[in-house]
Amino acid sequence: MRPVILRLAAIVLAAAAAGCVYRMDVQQGNLLDPEQVDQVEVGMTRSQVRFLLGTPMVVDSFDPDRWDYIYSLRRGHSRTVQRRHLVVWFDGDKVTRLEELIPIPRPETPAAPEKPADSAAG
Repeated sequence: MRPVILRLAAIVLAAAAAGCVYRMDVQQGNLLDPEQVDQVEVGMTRSQVRFLLGTPMVVDSFDPDRWDYIYSLRRGHSRTVQRRHLVVWFDGDKVTRLEELIPIPRPETPAAPEKPADSAAG
């Protein structure tokens, strides 16, 4: 009887401990800050873009005028993955366009408070 209780206690303890496994967040790629992305403009040079956004995650061997900035984040036990994908296109050394294949979330800006109308007393 006693070995059965010990085995049962060991199984219950193991099952309880299994739910306490720590899973760390996994980040991969270039963290894209919306403020920095908004600073990239058509006509900038490659070195200016590299200064703002960092070295691209992927430089296409077949199209050297395309830089891909890719970011993904998987939080511990969550099955969802946050993804961002920005493509910077160049013509020679100058930016020609930006494409957000997976949009970069931007913080909402609060609306400006309305000014009260001047009330004339009298």
